[in-house]
Amino acid sequence: MNMQIDLEKGIANVGDVSRMKEVMARARRGEQLVIGFIGGSITQGSLSSTPQTCYAYRVYTWWKETFPQAEFVYCNAGIGGTTSEFGAARVGTDLLAERPDFVIVEFSVNDESTEHFKETYEGLVRKILGAAWNPAVLLVHNVFYHNGANAQVMHAAIGRHYDLPSVSMQSSIYPEVVAGRIENRAITPDDLHPNDEGHALVASVITYFLEQVRSGKLTGSNASFAPGAKLPVPLTKNAYEDSVRIRNAAAPDMAGLQQPTLDGFTPDETAQNGITDCFRYGWTAEKTGDAITFLVEGSCIAVQYRKSVKLPAPAALAVVDGDEEHAVRLDANFDESWGDKLELTTLLEHGKEGRHTVTIRLAETHEDDAVPFYLVSVIAAGRRGRD
Repeated sequence: MNMQIDLEKGIANVGDVSRMKEVMARARRGEQLVIGFIGGSITQGSLSSTPQTCYAYRVYTWWKETFPQAEFVYCNAGIGGTTSEFGAARVGTDLLAERPDFVIVEFSVNDESTEHFKETYEGLVRKILGAAWNPAVLLVHNVFYHNGANAQVMHAAIGRHYDLPSVSMQSSIYPEVVAGRIENRAITPDDLHPNDEGHALVASVITYFLEQVRSGKLTGSNASFAPGAKLPVPLTKNAYEDSVRIRNAAAPDMAGLQQPTLDGFTPDETAQNGITDCFRYGWTAEKTGDAITFLVEGSCIAVQYRKSVKLPAPAALAVVDGDEEHAVRLDANFDESWGDKLELTTLLEHGKEGRHTVTIRLAETHEDDAVPFYLVSVIAAGRRGRD
C-alpha cells in the first residue's frame, strides 16, 4: 500500500497514557492480556475481506508482534448499525465479562452529533473506566469520507473530560481524500466502511499512537487514574452509566431482572450464536392486539426491535404509562437490501424517575406478513436518580 498520511495529525488527544503504559509493562513481563474493542460495523470488520484484515485484528496483531513474550486474547464486541446507547447497555456482557486490559471505543460514525449521544457515550466510557481492574481506553473517531462528518465534537468533549487518549481519521485520512492524494474508492466503496486498504490505514493511525507510547515519546498521567482514585464528576446528566437490557428469561444475563407480562407474545429461547446474532432471546407476535408489558425502573427507556427486509411486516405501538396519545410507532418494514436492522427507538428521555410500565402492542398486521414482529429488548437507564 503506497498511500501516505500524516500519522501525527491522527493524534486528537494524547491524554493520560498511564493505564496504557501499565498494560505495556505487563506485556513486557509476559503476562496474559485481553485486547478489547467495542463499536459499530467498522469495528466488527465490515467490508474487510477476512476477519484478520479488519483494523481491530490488525491492532491486536500489533500487540502480539510488539510483545511476543506475552499471551494475548482478542475480544471484538463490534456490532454493525449500533450506537453507544446500545453499547452502554451491553458492554458488561459483551466486553467487560472478558476483563479486557486495553479497550478501543469506536462509535463516532454510528452516533449522531447530539447531546443525547454525548451522554450515552459518557455512560459507556464510565462503565469501562470504572471496571475494577483499571482497563486502558483509547477513543477512535472514524469519519464519513464524502463529507467529513462524525460525532467527534461530542465524543471528544467526553474524551477531554476524562483526559483519554484519542485518535481521529477526520484529521489524518480524510484530509488526504479531500486533497485528492488518496482516492476515496481506493479505501472505501461506500464512503464509510473501509476495504482492506482502508482498514490498514485506520490501524496505522492507531498503532502509530501506541508506538509513540511504547517508545516513551508520548507521556502523560493524571491523578484521576491513580490506583483507587474515583472518576471525575460526570460531564452530562449521565443516566446511561447504569443502563440495563431486558431480554427473555433464557438469556444468560437476566438473573434478578423482572420479566414482562405476555398477552400474545412468545419468548424466543433459541441459543444465541455470538453477539452479532442479534435477533435472539426476544419475543415474537403475529396477531393484531398481541401485547407485552414491562415494569421497568428508570428515567430513560428505549426498545429494540427487528426491521425486516422481508415485506410486508407488522407494526406495533409502544406506550409508556398508558399514555396512548404519545404512543410511538414501531414499523418493522425495512425498505433496504443490505439485511435486517436492529432498530433502537427511544421512548422516554429524562422523564420522571421511578417505575414505569411499557406496553408494546401489535397495531397493524397483514395476511401475507413475511415475518412476525420481533421485539429484541427493552433498555432502561437512569435508575439511580442521578441529577
